[in-house]
Amino acid sequence: MRRTWGVIAVLVTTVLLAGCTANSGSLSTDSSGSISGGVVPAEGDQAADESVVTGSTGDVKTANRDVITTGSLSITATDPVKASESAVTITEQAGGRVDSRSENPATPSQPASANLTLRIPSDELDRTLADLKKLGTLNFVTLAAQDVTQQSQDLDARITALTTSVDRLLALMASATTTTDLISIESALSSRQGELESLQSQRDFLADQIDYSTLQLELVSEGTIAASGPDNFWTGITVGWTALVAALGGLLIGLGVALPWLVVLAIFGAIVLLIVRLFTRRRKAA
Repeated sequence: MRRTWGVIAVLVTTVLLAGCTANSGSLSTDSSGSISGGVVPAEGDQAADESVVTGSTGDVKTANRDVITTGSLSITATDPVKASESAVTITEQAGGRVDSRSENPATPSQPASANLTLRIPSDELDRTLADLKKLGTLNFVTLAAQDVTQQSQDLDARITALTTSVDRLLALMASATTTTDLISIESALSSRQGELESLQSQRDFLADQIDYSTLQLELVSEGTIAASGPDNFWTGITVGWTALVAALGGLLIGLGVALPWLVVLAIFGAIVLLIVRLFTRRRKAA
């Protein structure tokens, strides 16, 4: 009898253990800690379930930021004046404009050159720079960016507040019942409107600086920008001799400029010396 009950107990225990094992095999915990029934999702399915993030780190950092970009560019061109005309065309095709332009044709005393202040749409700056570099040999390029997001947001907030204030004053003026109240409201309204127009002007100027990058373009003739230094003994001698000849030439030019002045000073000195000697002789004779 005891053996029979023992066999029954063993059978019941075996059945219970089998049931627990089956249940544990059909339940699994995913990476988020939740229980999924039966099937563990594959890696591709998990990726599909997750939200997809597009863009790059740079896009995240510059999103909703107001940035003013300025720079300078120097290019050596065969014909700086002609290259200046091409630079204007490139800028206008990009949707920009030329704020200032000066051109100096070649003369016997100075080489040709040109200087331009270009306003280029910020989203077209990189492409326009690449086109401008094709005008000649690049000497240098510098770019600087200034974040003015806080200043821009502050102006927007102040403009919104003043606009609300102006609207309220207009409503009060419409409901004013006495001349005193009307004059007081008109005075306050005039002050608010003047301040609002000033802030709107500042905001428009700031928006123009943000939307259009400012680029100073310098176009020079070949040989204007100094070449790199000598790399060996013989080129050093050549450079030294060239510098000596240039220095002597400059000294001769300076001497030629000063010679007429020296002649005049010499004549003036001789006259003064002659007068002094005449007075000295008269005193001795007396």
